[in-house]
Amino acid sequence: MAGVSETIVREFFELHDFVVRQYRKYVAAMRGDDEVDFLVLNPAPIPGNGPLPFLLESGDLKRVERALVVIKAWHTETFSLGVLTSNPDIFRFLQKKSFQQALTAFGEGKPALKIMIIPALPQDTQLREKSLEFIRAQGIDAVITFRTILAEVLNQVEPNRNYQKSDLLQTIRILKQYSFLRDPQLELFKPKRSPKK
Repeated sequence: MAGVSETIVREFFELHDFVVRQYRKYVAAMRGDDEVDFLVLNPAPIPGNGPLPFLLESGDLKRVERALVVIKAWHTETFSLGVLTSNPDIFRFLQKKSFQQALTAFGEGKPALKIMIIPALPQDTQLREKSLEFIRAQGIDAVITFRTILAEVLNQVEPNRNYQKSDLLQTIRILKQYSFLRDPQLELFKPKRSPKK
């Protein structure tokens, strides 16, 4: 599943005109889930007023110049405070020598942001904020949820364009072409459900 998740995240950044480099081409025997997945570089960042939000949305990416991206593809989990505190290995990559070396991969200049891609956050506002504060306290600079990434990738793919060089985008295009995936629509008038008899 990690390969599919990495492909989706790569396409997301490439759709936003980032240059994406996989940090390691090989998989170490004991790699696990604790390495940098991508180094991303925005060749034309747009300066903004004030700091970036911690929870990034697609529109915030134009302000990101460079980043190390770590993907936590636990698609069955919500990153609640309970999950985060009971799984300290989630943040083990921050202490690894390889991660510290990756921080210098861009050379001189502004330091790279540390972005973590996470499956989901709690729906409750207070619980969500507590989870985000805990992640920030571990040393992460920003997070992006998979929902944000998937929504943006689906939104960017056009059914009448050929994405021959990307299996993922071509698959989404075909699904859209045959109406298996539709663009989100505003449902003003939902049909009323008939009561069960």
